[in-house]
Amino acid sequence: MKTDLEIAQGIELKHISKIADLLDIDNDDLEYYGKYKAKLPLSLINENKIKKSKLILVTSMTSIPAGEGKTTTSIGLVQGLNKIGKKAIAVLREPSLGPVFGLKGGATGGGQAQILPMEDINLHFTGDISAVEKAHNLLISIVDNNLQNKKNSLNIDPRTINLNRVMDINDRSLRKIVLGLGGTTGGVPRESGFDITAASEVMAILCLAQNIQDLKNKLGNIFIGFTYDKKPIYAKDLKVNGAMAVLLKEAIKPNLVQTLEGNPAIIHGGPFANIAQGTNSVIATKMGLSLSDYVVTEAGFGSDLGAEKFFGIKCHYSNLSPHAVVIVSTLRAMKYHGGLPLNQINDFNLEAVSNGLKNLEKHIENIKYFGITPIVALNGFISDTLEEVNFVKEKCQSLGVEFSISSAWEKGGDGTIDLAEKVVKIADNCQNKYNPIYDVNSKIEDKIQNIAFKIYGANEVKYTTKALSDLKKIIKLGYENLPVCIAKTQKSLSDDPLLLGKPKNFPVTVREIKLASGAGFIIPILGEIIRMPGLPEYPAAESIDIDENGNIFGIF
Repeated sequence: MKTDLEIAQGIELKHISKIADLLDIDNDDLEYYGKYKAKLPLSLINENKIKKSKLILVTSMTSIPAGEGKTTTSIGLVQGLNKIGKKAIAVLREPSLGPVFGLKGGATGGGQAQILPMEDINLHFTGDISAVEKAHNLLISIVDNNLQNKKNSLNIDPRTINLNRVMDINDRSLRKIVLGLGGTTGGVPRESGFDITAASEVMAILCLAQNIQDLKNKLGNIFIGFTYDKKPIYAKDLKVNGAMAVLLKEAIKPNLVQTLEGNPAIIHGGPFANIAQGTNSVIATKMGLSLSDYVVTEAGFGSDLGAEKFFGIKCHYSNLSPHAVVIVSTLRAMKYHGGLPLNQINDFNLEAVSNGLKNLEKHIENIKYFGITPIVALNGFISDTLEEVNFVKEKCQSLGVEFSISSAWEKGGDGTIDLAEKVVKIADNCQNKYNPIYDVNSKIEDKIQNIAFKIYGANEVKYTTKALSDLKKIIKLGYENLPVCIAKTQKSLSDDPLLLGKPKNFPVTVREIKLASGAGFIIPILGEIIRMPGLPEYPAAESIDIDENGNIFGIF
């Protein structure tokens, strides 16, 4: 059986100008990055066309180590939509090098449903993530320089600095560091650390900005810390947001590529959904809606993370609303949430499917909270049995939810035609805007409780002493009316990664609360969420190599 990379490398790619032709983009508007990648100018965004196009959100049931195939299903759905004569485009996030070289090994779909050129997209691509990294680190280097340079000092208290440095590689040894050593010329010693670039507030800002001026304003509003006399300091006080925007002047433009079947795809932005908002950029989504009739996008992990933040943050700020929501599921995931160990999830076990189906039911319930009835896409595997599939289908039908089997990995667009037809029917008949699950102007505690009770199934929210102190500080700064972006494990609906299935009536604990005033949200952190991942015992990097002809291999 061929690997995803072997399948991708066996495809004769179309010149990116041919993909642009499908979207009626003039070649003079393309900014070429070789033959198969191009950036798109923001001038192509058309607010009138956006109102007429259909936005389709893809989410999933709770993650398991084997994965659910959300990206594969999203790409396959776009290929299926084009197969049935619809003008459709995929708008997805850019992979981070951390997972690519770590455990995951790639994030461009799989089998016959991939975005290409997959090697480039999974690696440096067009340099957007690198630009985010540089802009973020410029800011924090200016902060440290201000501590050092007493003539230009803002009197910042280094103990209150709110930012780490970032890099796009998993490296647990950099989570906690001491910097500024080396005497008086080496800077002011203080404790700090590194986050992965996808967790940077600059990444979040890039994905929520509407244009360059908005980007610059948001960058200027990044909270740095306090002075010794308790006054807040922002990036604009350091006069650095203009320089940061200069570093991001190309990164703000969406990237045009193609699917394995030659359909258009836009890749832009890459915040993780367990520690950030988990969706691609507003600009990319609006670009897709301006250029096509149907846009398929995804939000990271399940409805409790990426989808909830898609509605609560992205839709809130962009005035967008999805016309259909697809929940990706697998029998393997149901068996895992039904109590089977990983080495048994390919075995027939109707009881485990029945038990694990409760997790899917909860995600269906969650999407209905937003006023949208989802469609369930069962990502098919060779180990699936007709009896198990029919059991899930009948359960979905009893819940009033459409059901479709996706064979995108095996058959590409041909394997998602039924899904595409059902999605079109739902999207074309959608008349209502989504319902928010909380009032953004309510108290922060009320917003957290609304999400925890409705979306997670919790019955109590506890706060540590530090979280209460953080809360008091944020309210005093005047940011109580921002949306919340809860950081928690993707492995459970709760804040306990070992609590599988559909847990009920459990407490969640807010450990601390961070402020992302530039991006425009508050980050309550539940459980032991780490913003700088570590590498596994056998990193994917060990398998990645290049031959003398420049051919890359080893990316999953």
